[in-house]
Amino acid sequence: MVGAALFSVYVLWGSTYLGLKFGLDGFPPFLLNGIRLSVAGALLYWWARSKGASTPTRRQWFYSTVIGGLMFVGGLGLVTIAEDVGVGSGLVAAGVAVMPLWAALWSGLFGLWPNRVEWFGLAVGFSGVALLSQEGDFQASALGTALMIIAPISWAFGSVLSGRFDLPKGTMGSAAQMIGGGALLLVAGVGRGEWIEAAPPLGAWLALVYLITAGSIIAYTAYQYLLTHTRPAVATSYAYVNPVVAIALGITLGDEIVGGWAFVGLPVILAGVGLVGLAQRR
Repeated sequence: MVGAALFSVYVLWGSTYLGLKFGLDGFPPFLLNGIRLSVAGALLYWWARSKGASTPTRRQWFYSTVIGGLMFVGGLGLVTIAEDVGVGSGLVAAGVAVMPLWAALWSGLFGLWPNRVEWFGLAVGFSGVALLSQEGDFQASALGTALMIIAPISWAFGSVLSGRFDLPKGTMGSAAQMIGGGALLLVAGVGRGEWIEAAPPLGAWLALVYLITAGSIIAYTAYQYLLTHTRPAVATSYAYVNPVVAIALGITLGDEIVGGWAFVGLPVILAGVGLVGLAQRR
């Protein structure tokens, strides 16, 4: 079971970046993720209730929606727009890899400032971001570059706050955040003027189904299983593997071209993340 769960978070989560690219062939960014999260959240909600989980209180629904907004609108939504404006799926995943560094900085707001090893890891990781920013897609799209800076900041802030809010536990907590974030994405998509103008092609529909099942339900459930049955270092090791999987899939299946800066910047980013993680585990 641990091996199957690791495969899910390594490969399935890593493949969702390419899935977003295919889904954008027929759906606009915010509506794509709004539909994905709303359906996945509803299914997880039904599953949690069938297992005896309590219905979230109004307070828990509010906090879940706040966290869902930060992580899914400010994080996932902006990542998808970056792909929509031309940043390759593999490079997007490489940019997202910096999220644990921002989480370490956000923790300082609550008195958990980084120690010396973590500060060194932050310096290494962000120098890797500077190297990665020289890659062609980022040079060609100023908007994509800006979004890939903002998205991991928002996701990290939501992650840090989630440990300090009164949220539902277990699967119900995931369901409530997906439902709240999905609703905000749908509203934001309509506000941006997004519309599904024509019938999406079959490939876009298949991508949407894949994102709902493999990306949001199977992989997230596997992640919860790992958090329960393995050490945190094992459960969170997906952060080091997802960018590699995404780049490999982008090159082989997505016809993406990745230059030398990505192969230089990504290892530096992951080294910085590794230093921060090592310091926190100690």
